[in-house]
Amino acid sequence: MLENISFANPQFFWLLLLLPVAILWYYFKRKEESASLTISSIKGFSQDSLLPKLKPVLFLMRLIALAAIIVAMARPQTEEISTKTKTTKGIDIVMAIDVSSSMLARDLKPNRLAALKEVAADFIKQRPNDRIGLVEYAGESYTKTPITSDKAIVLRALDDVTYGKLTDGTAIGMGLATSVNRLKDSKALSKVIILLTDGVNNSGFIEPKTAADLAVEFGIKTYTIGLGSNGTALSPVGYNSDGSFRYAMQKVEIDEQLLKDIATATGGKYFRATDNKKLEAIYDEINKLEKTEIEEFKYHKHEEKFRPWVLLALGLLCVEWFVRNTLFRSFI
Repeated sequence: MLENISFANPQFFWLLLLLPVAILWYYFKRKEESASLTISSIKGFSQDSLLPKLKPVLFLMRLIALAAIIVAMARPQTEEISTKTKTTKGIDIVMAIDVSSSMLARDLKPNRLAALKEVAADFIKQRPNDRIGLVEYAGESYTKTPITSDKAIVLRALDDVTYGKLTDGTAIGMGLATSVNRLKDSKALSKVIILLTDGVNNSGFIEPKTAADLAVEFGIKTYTIGLGSNGTALSPVGYNSDGSFRYAMQKVEIDEQLLKDIATATGGKYFRATDNKKLEAIYDEINKLEKTEIEEFKYHKHEEKFRPWVLLALGLLCVEWFVRNTLFRSFI
């Protein structure tokens, strides 16, 4: 809410040019009214009275009153602007995240899954007017959190996304089908899935094409992201004796054609993220492509502030008239 001073009739400020003219007029008029008398001595004349010297105060009061009237004519007013926004087109989004062991590969820093979580958190924070849900999948899939407008819940759930809770593997069809299931009953005007994987579909009992057909049937657009560098990446290949992962260079295999087919069929778009910066750029682009329509209403309220200036002018004129016709009566 903003409040400032404005003037409804600012053109009246040109009348302030009358003030220097009035000052010049008063200066020359006083000189003409001042009579001169040459005498040999001023002894015997009283010089104790201050009233003659204070006579210009009367003119000053009139001058200030005139200035106050001009300001009042300009109509000063405070303007209060209140803004109200209304979401006219809501978007429901489900982010399907691959949590297979290959997501711990270190071609993105510190690894693919950690890099994704950081970028996805920024994406969620930038969409305060949308509902967002999370789906995790590996060899199987499940809903991490249903679509909700409470971003704090979504961010906490995202932070809790880790490897090891699901059977290992890459069930792209399962991840997509679970996401569709979360959105199929949504009343939002736009429904979107962001499906990310770093591998090839090798698990699950639902084919990716079947899941894509379901997305088309329910009018759900799907953006697909293939995550992983071109060539090879330092990836988990087994366990050490202490239970930690053993890493080795492995070839990066992503079924890009499948991801392109899913995106094309559902009206979405396919992206390839080969490093951290590219992943950030992809989510920025999706953020721009899927804009929530916001309608903004502005309300203007004006409160007139000319009355104090009018009262000031009237008060000065009344005081000037009273003083001129009492204290200064003998000197005018």
